Amino acid sequence: MAYKSPPEITSASIEAGVQKATMSWDKLMVGGFLAGAYIAFAGMLAITASAGLDPKKVGGVITLITGSVFTLGLILVVIAGSELLTGNMALVPLAALARRVNIGRMSVNFTVVLIANLLGSLFVAYFLAVKTGVVTDAQPLARLRDIAEAKALDETDTQIFLRAVGCNWLVCLAVWMALAADDIGGKVLAIFFPIMAFVAMGFDHVVANMFFLPAAIFAEVPGIGWGDALHNWLFALLGNFVGAAVFVAGAYWWLYGRVPRDPPPPADEMRTDGDGAVADADGDGDGQARRRVPTSRSAA
Repeated sequence: MAYKSPPEITSASIEAGVQKATMSWDKLMVGGFLAGAYIAFAGMLAITASAGLDPKKVGGVITLITGSVFTLGLILVVIAGSELLTGNMALVPLAALARRVNIGRMSVNFTVVLIANLLGSLFVAYFLAVKTGVVTDAQPLARLRDIAEAKALDETDTQIFLRAVGCNWLVCLAVWMALAADDIGGKVLAIFFPIMAFVAMGFDHVVANMFFLPAAIFAEVPGIGWGDALHNWLFALLGNFVGAAVFVAGAYWWLYGRVPRDPPPPADEMRTDGDGAVADADGDGDGQARRRVPTSRSAA
């Protein structure tokens, strides 16, 4: 199974970030709508697959099943192709750190994709989840209520933010490793475990919550309103950005993307003094770059 090394992933990610940042707004809207819909489809599947399971009997198996099937969302985003805000939060800032993209283009990309992701999520939540009855039967509705209440009512601001940091750290690692793979099987495998992990641990993904919370509102789950949704989205958005831009884009740019300011001088720029010692290129005699090498006389 062919794959890229971490420096090669960094180069590929920078190019992907440039491509996304220079994409026209209409393509961003269409791609963003699709990504929002794909994540919403994964949310629907997660609800229906885990509905009716008793946590007293199966415990963490519920969240494991939820996370395992939710991986469908990013698989569709990456392989079919679309524009997901949380993935762009790593790729476009990485291109900006490499000085290939300016802040203005990054801001436009984030804004347009955010709106488009929301529209795609709302479309699926209203027409395909609620109006079809998929999530309004007794067991799926109870599962949707549990998920929505946990995110909208139970979590504190700090918890939402920190869970969102962890979430998008893992999501962007899934994107990062998927870029390393050159075949579909490798990409699916790279995506599966990080996405399964963040969902199973109850972390917050702003685009996923753009499906779960509106679906609960459309299904008339008591006690949850648009104010609760907006509040969650704000802190999830901020945390997702930190998880992506700092812990993935920033970290890997530092490791493999930045150009050293003071690279060591090439070997042909080093000179040998009379004792057979190699002096530093500027000949300042401070001994900092000196090393002993054998001369022709000593070698003989």
